[in-house]
Amino acid sequence: MRAHQIMSRDVITISPHASIMDAANIMLRCHLSGLPVMGEDGMLKGIVSEGDFLRRGEIGTGRRRPGWLQFFAGPGRAAIDFVHERGRHVEDVMTPDPITVDEQTPLDELVRIMEKKGVKRLPVMSGKMLVGIITRASILQAVASLAEEIPNPTADDQHIRDRILRQIQDTDWRPAGFQVTVRNGVVHLHGVIFDDSTRKAAIVLAENTAGVKAVHDHLCFVDTYSGYYVEPPEDVGAAR
Repeated sequence: MRAHQIMSRDVITISPHASIMDAANIMLRCHLSGLPVMGEDGMLKGIVSEGDFLRRGEIGTGRRRPGWLQFFAGPGRAAIDFVHERGRHVEDVMTPDPITVDEQTPLDELVRIMEKKGVKRLPVMSGKMLVGIITRASILQAVASLAEEIPNPTADDQHIRDRILRQIQDTDWRPAGFQVTVRNGVVHLHGVIFDDSTRKAAIVLAENTAGVKAVHDHLCFVDTYSGYYVEPPEDVGAAR
């Protein structure tokens, strides 16, 4: 899956010369957390987002640095802060030269960029032209669409069991003595774990296997220091 397959194409933009009030009203009215800023030449100039309105003089949230920190920051930093907190136009508060991607950027790369750069939206470019935007909501929609159950002609019990065993062999955390039984798409996991996070990982692996309808956990926990043995919670509950 690539950027052009999940991006929003109807992008609402704003001029760098627009007032910050206009930007705030558009974002509120359209339920947007950010707007690409487009110049008169049709070029992307920046991004204005909710975060750009956090430090504003009107609401008394301007940045107040201790004297010693202000000394090291210098007058240049103070001047930049003043413009950001008191400026009346979008160009005064926007983030210039935003990080962008092209239409063919793979989904995993989009997520990597968002995480590494700490951004919530990525303008999608075709050359120098803005053609769409990807937000975290776009990623969420992709997850929802891919998570829908897709019929699998080979999702019989034996294929399910083989897939689970094959996948878990490739992990570094597989339970000791791991065994799987499958009946009518219902999976039962057996084995010994030494870390409870392994239990969750094994269940998630099984749940993500095509054709699985339900997963039952029969994994026993053993403490490596004391040898203390804990029966699977599901089995304990069934015995009551």
